[in-house]
Amino acid sequence: MQFFNFHLMPWPHVPEDFDDTSKYPSAWVTFSNEHYDPAKGRDLYNRYLDELEYAETLGFDGVCVNEHHQNTYGTMPSPNIIGALLARRTNRVKIAMVGNGLPLRDHPIRVAEEIAMLDVVSGGRIISGFVRGIGCEYYSMGVNPTHSLARFREAHDLIIRAWTETGPFNFDGEHYQVRYVNVWPRPYQKPHPQIWIPGFGSKETMGWCADPARKYPYLAVYMSDDLVKMYFDQYRAVAEESGYTASPYQMGHLLPIYVAETDERAREEAAEHVLWLYHRGLRIPLNMLFPPGYVTHQSMRHILNIADELDYANMSFDDFNTRGYCVVGSVETVKQRLVESIGKLGYGILLSLLQIGDMPHHRTIKNMELFATEVMPYLKKEFQDMPEKWDRAA
Repeated sequence: MQFFNFHLMPWPHVPEDFDDTSKYPSAWVTFSNEHYDPAKGRDLYNRYLDELEYAETLGFDGVCVNEHHQNTYGTMPSPNIIGALLARRTNRVKIAMVGNGLPLRDHPIRVAEEIAMLDVVSGGRIISGFVRGIGCEYYSMGVNPTHSLARFREAHDLIIRAWTETGPFNFDGEHYQVRYVNVWPRPYQKPHPQIWIPGFGSKETMGWCADPARKYPYLAVYMSDDLVKMYFDQYRAVAEESGYTASPYQMGHLLPIYVAETDERAREEAAEHVLWLYHRGLRIPLNMLFPPGYVTHQSMRHILNIADELDYANMSFDDFNTRGYCVVGSVETVKQRLVESIGKLGYGILLSLLQIGDMPHHRTIKNMELFATEVMPYLKKEFQDMPEKWDRAA
């Protein structure tokens, strides 16, 4: 098993009447930045960086940061800046960018250069997540969502070639044209940093990740156990159809987790923060989450079929905790639930979200310490026969 500490760097200081959805219909795009206080923001960034750095001390394999724009859910519009801060303040942990929103950038060469820089500075500790960005970010950045998938795949191809081919060479695509592709510096890792792909489970993404030419780990986020199993089974089926057996390390699961002394204490301390995450931070109108043209007709039909699974606003804490959207409980409860989850779903990468929503620092540190000292060693022993590596595509 691999254990990563995922962080969102949320903005917890929302107005007292934020639950009035008629006044605040979304935590994204339209939630005014008049509610952002840079002085409080400075304290938060430094607190959150302390928490990420502490993950190395506690023995995590890596830390995860990501990219989102114009929202209270996560204040990292540039994960590469956060990665740069971490690269010089840590020595061992992997630093996973989950990830850079390729279609949202003016040019993928900048992503190739920045990730290569970070990989060299960190001595090869970078994992490069690539994302399309969720639909509402196309409103934030003024990018046409109908070109999202094509821009993503073309940007990916350009970056991979820039990392692996000797330059200069010419790239003449539909969306990007570069006469001289000649990236300096080149990545520290060969042939390039590992690539992870988070997503909501579209069949196209699943097939693309599992293709033998890529074998990219697919990361399931904010889903019930039933949905995650369905998507991971799809990934494994595509791999078998392609002539190989998928490794557990080609599947990762992002889970909000809270550990306390008893189940009652865990619920008492964590429930409000889990509800903040799902009811406040992830409050996004459906038309903004999936703007016209952002997904294919086939994927949109699938999304409508599972709409109840994504209707966070009408779920209670007990719904979230019993259906697998989070794992909250005593040390023993969390151990057993994660053993069942890993065994049933078959993933090898656990992305633990241990700072949840508006959770204060002292509670986050307590949660990190209990998970790292009580739960993580137990899971490592329980799944010690899981292979540590798999044959990645070149």
